[in-house]
Amino acid sequence: MKPFIGSWLCFFVAGNICFANPIHDVSRLETVEVNHIAHVKDVNDMKSFIKVAIKDNSKISIAGARHSQGGHIYYPGGLVLDMTPFNRTLFFDRKKKILTIESGATWEYVQNYLNDFDLAVKVMQASNIFTVGGSLSVNAHGRDPHFGSVIDSVRGFRLLMADGSIKDVSRTNKNKELFDMAIGGFGLFGIILDVDLDVTTNDVYEKKTQIIDWKEYPKYFKDNVQGNTELGLHFAWPSVSPYSFMEEVLIADYKITEQREEDTFDITEESLIPFNRFFLWLSRVTSWGKGLRWFLQKHLIGYRGVISSRNNAMRPEVKFLDYSSTKDTDILQEYFFPIEAYEEFISQLKAILVEEKVNVLSMTLRYVPKATAPFLRYAADTDAFSIVLYINQGLSAEEVAKAQFWTERIVDLALSVKGNYYLAYQRYPTKEQIRKAYPQIDKFFAQKKRFDPNEIFYSKFYEHYK
Repeated sequence: MKPFIGSWLCFFVAGNICFANPIHDVSRLETVEVNHIAHVKDVNDMKSFIKVAIKDNSKISIAGARHSQGGHIYYPGGLVLDMTPFNRTLFFDRKKKILTIESGATWEYVQNYLNDFDLAVKVMQASNIFTVGGSLSVNAHGRDPHFGSVIDSVRGFRLLMADGSIKDVSRTNKNKELFDMAIGGFGLFGIILDVDLDVTTNDVYEKKTQIIDWKEYPKYFKDNVQGNTELGLHFAWPSVSPYSFMEEVLIADYKITEQREEDTFDITEESLIPFNRFFLWLSRVTSWGKGLRWFLQKHLIGYRGVISSRNNAMRPEVKFLDYSSTKDTDILQEYFFPIEAYEEFISQLKAILVEEKVNVLSMTLRYVPKATAPFLRYAADTDAFSIVLYINQGLSAEEVAKAQFWTERIVDLALSVKGNYYLAYQRYPTKEQIRKAYPQIDKFFAQKKRFDPNEIFYSKFYEHYK
């Protein structure tokens, strides 16, 4: 590949370029030298970069909050487009509950904007630090059991293609094929410019919690959560305490209420973030720290934010993956499995985690309804649960090899129950495993080549698995 030599053009069109920069994602497991990091603010910048990439036979990767951890946001010697300055509100229809926002805006910005109009986000991750475009690129899902992944809240978007053209893409008619490819497409089909989002009412919830035995969760979900229109949000935390590891589940239900407090609709910052950060650190380094943190979660969590608006209930309780160390790092993994396979999957997952001594800091159970889109979908052929694992692992080559080994074991387990795993995280699964989990992936790569024949949009993930 030729080096990226369009320096002067890049300087003039953007005025904010970093040369020969090391870049990594939030996991810090891999550092890559890229030629340029461009903080883009308008479409003309992006078009100019595409022209230079074509001329120099270079590659473009797209980054937002940099929380995709599978090599999606960079390629050695290439150009990284930092989309975070591209974050304006373009259109808002309060009556129809439609917001058009540039893709570099964070969900926190969206929440703050909508809050003034008594509206809220439909689907986003458990944290609001991610960009809208990043969430579309990984087709994120969240804690509302009535909605699936973020694709369900998207009406359409504008996509800057590899030839410099801009296509209107919508769910129902315009370039529908690209709608299904670019959402969950990890930035390989073009640059998502701005997005038409369906938003919803900023309901008020009463939060209630309880502890149940782990085997009771599917029945609890069916009887109390699935189809319950009085419930706004729901999640469940399996225990990470060494004294009850995965034997107990903490349920959190957010039920719609008419109760109001004086500051209910004021956007609030979580006051216990320093407290939570300390106990998360304690969980990394000691088993008794995990036990103490679980005890506090069981006995205190129900007393925080009992009455809250949707916007506040969907804000983070910790600074997400906010950890820096020269020896270790925090990572995420997520696995999907059919509801009927819950007991088999969870019991065997527990065995692997214990046997491999995986340092699990937190777990979350979520509901993932059956889906027919996007093309590269993780949803099972039937309604499923997912489990999100918040893990601490070492940075050494030996520790990375260990993590790859037990990850492959868990992926095999998920596949054995007709489940799946999330592609937004490390490239630990093998090329054979990804094709068993996503049998459509080679067609996905073929379509990528069709829309981007020169492979302008590129990444370490794409190079590794294609």
